[in-house]
Amino acid sequence: QVQLVESGGGLVQAGGSLRLSCAASGSIYSINYMGWYRQAPGKQRELVANITSAGSTNLADSVKGRFTISRDNAKNTVYLQMNSLKPEDTAVYYCAALRVVRDIALYSYWGQGTQVTVSS
Repeated sequence: QVQLVESGGGLVQAGGSLRLSCAASGSIYSINYMGWYRQAPGKQRELVANITSAGSTNLADSVKGRFTISRDNAKNTVYLQMNSLKPEDTAVYYCAALRVVRDIALYSYWGQGTQVTVSS
């Protein structure tokens, strides 16, 4: 089992910044992908960014140039730095830890979610 604890959400004005943190604990040795997903009201959950155990990153087109994902292996923590926030970034943000083999997620663990609200 892997436990994920997210923090850092909140209310911010458009153009502002927030940093989300996700601290992982438990059987993390099997995890090779960590990511952030988000779900806005009435929409499907979507990938925002992920990072592999080797440090390779992938970001959704909608956040490229504004968001950065990083990790601190010593703290087993993944961060999502969000700059130039837009109202359309408003969503519940979820941290996920996955075991991915040949591009297939064998299993995943999810955090409880943290609300990000961007006012116009």
